[in-house]
Amino acid sequence: MVSRTEFEGKTVVVTGAGGGLGSAIVALLAGRGARVVGCDQSDEALASPQLASRHVFNLLDRASMETAISAILDKDGIPDILINNAGWTRAETLPALTPDKIEHELDLNLTGVMTFADPLVKAMAGRGSGSVVFISSVNAIAHFGNPAYAAAKAGINAYAKSIAVELGRSGIRANVVCPGSIRTAAWDHRLAKDPEILGKLQRLYPLGRIVTASEVAEAVAFLASDRASGVTGVVMPVDAGLTAGCLPFIDDILGA
Repeated sequence: MVSRTEFEGKTVVVTGAGGGLGSAIVALLAGRGARVVGCDQSDEALASPQLASRHVFNLLDRASMETAISAILDKDGIPDILINNAGWTRAETLPALTPDKIEHELDLNLTGVMTFADPLVKAMAGRGSGSVVFISSVNAIAHFGNPAYAAAKAGINAYAKSIAVELGRSGIRANVVCPGSIRTAAWDHRLAKDPEILGKLQRLYPLGRIVTASEVAEAVAFLASDRASGVTGVVMPVDAGLTAGCLPFIDDILGA
């Protein structure tokens, strides 16, 4: 049984705190006693009463990011836990890529994430303790489309391992959660094109369904917590079995 005071006395910074997954992470951690510091692109996205502190910035805007980092350290102190959740993609296949789209998705999902995390992680290491969890994607493990986003997320997996290896003796743990598909607003543009798409999607997943935001949040909470005190450098899929193998191959080829 997980204690409802598991994160009591802990300050947790969550980026993308107003999104579908971010909101689930905020609710779970705050519900277990954390003081949650929310980061997102607008005040409207940070309206949750479960947030103890709010910082608005854009991962593509270096100046606003630097201001937010200083404000976090000055107002909220060095975080105990950092959850790097913010991300975005739209270029879904290779033909959709252009130089501008490649630059945008790499800057947002890799360069921006690293630029924001780096000073906070180093401050945590200077103190001698901290836990970092990155939200990556199954796209970083196998190809499911979104090539620029996938490349950025693969970079995040590598970055997390560098933190785990180089800063482990400074008391820092760094881990990665790779969600499969989650029904959030990120799927709205696909549903607008094909209202039946979620039914088609479920066929790919061994559990017969996609994961929920709360299920992913549980994995994040575990890796962030002292329950995972011996776990670092791990890339954990939370994907209803998607990356374990190709179920349609079994059904259509072997089963036939």
